[in-house]
Amino acid sequence: MSFSVVGIGEVLWDLLPSGPQLGGAPANFAFHAQSLGAESCLVSRVGEDDLGLNVLARIEAQRLPRDTIQLDEEQPTGTVTVRLSSQGCPEFEIREHAAWDYLQVSEAAIKAVRGAAAVCFGSLAQRHPTSRATITRLLAETRPQALRIFDINLRQNFFSGAVIEESLRLANVLKLDDDELAVLAGMFALSGDARAQIKALSAEFELDVIVLTRGARGSVIYQTGRWSEQQAQPVLVCDTVGAGDAFTAALTLGLLHRMELTEMHALAEQVARHVCSQSGATPPLPEAIRVRFRSAN
Repeated sequence: MSFSVVGIGEVLWDLLPSGPQLGGAPANFAFHAQSLGAESCLVSRVGEDDLGLNVLARIEAQRLPRDTIQLDEEQPTGTVTVRLSSQGCPEFEIREHAAWDYLQVSEAAIKAVRGAAAVCFGSLAQRHPTSRATITRLLAETRPQALRIFDINLRQNFFSGAVIEESLRLANVLKLDDDELAVLAGMFALSGDARAQIKALSAEFELDVIVLTRGARGSVIYQTGRWSEQQAQPVLVCDTVGAGDAFTAALTLGLLHRMELTEMHALAEQVARHVCSQSGATPPLPEAIRVRFRSAN
């Protein structure tokens, strides 16, 4: 069974030490979901420049629809300078006033989200009022039973309490890391350990699934009263860019296929480990991983 999955928000070029790589969390999510068997779509906006034309070429190569990628005559295609630590962890310097800041509501975008089994969005693409209003409108057009995944993805100072709270109320799945959980704990006066804070977030915002990624310490998933914890397994890290987005894509396909929680979790960790072992955010996924999703119910 194939599911329609949509990433909404930024598409950009990660300017890595090894050279430019296409990135942006919603774009990475859409690419990986497509690789895992979904019918993916990216709703974003690029400039009418060489970088934008290169984005469109990559979209076509990935066999994603082009009609949901808007062209901006004034603003440039987004770029991010990425510096890697000695452990391969990225530090981002994100250019402001990129084309995706001015994402518009379009007929193609509305059609895509209305037919989607899952949509994924974050906070970064909501840093500008124009794109924020568009994302809010598109989420309102989704089916009630659709997965609405808020991959919180806090970057620099490009977020606010109002954006985060509204996004949590629009979502039914939340993905965040340790640092982001600490921000939410301060914002919403969450007490106790990480599990207590996750349960409080789930209750307050009626979230069906919360995923906490913890880097070298693995990850935790809370799903309607059940817990799954996976310890990180050793991997030779090239860089960690896009690993979280790959995890999100695998988790989404697992949820849509109604996989058992621990199986779904293990597969998501496996996908993320593979991406960490490769350069860039969207390396090809091994056939052994892809076939696991094709064979799911």
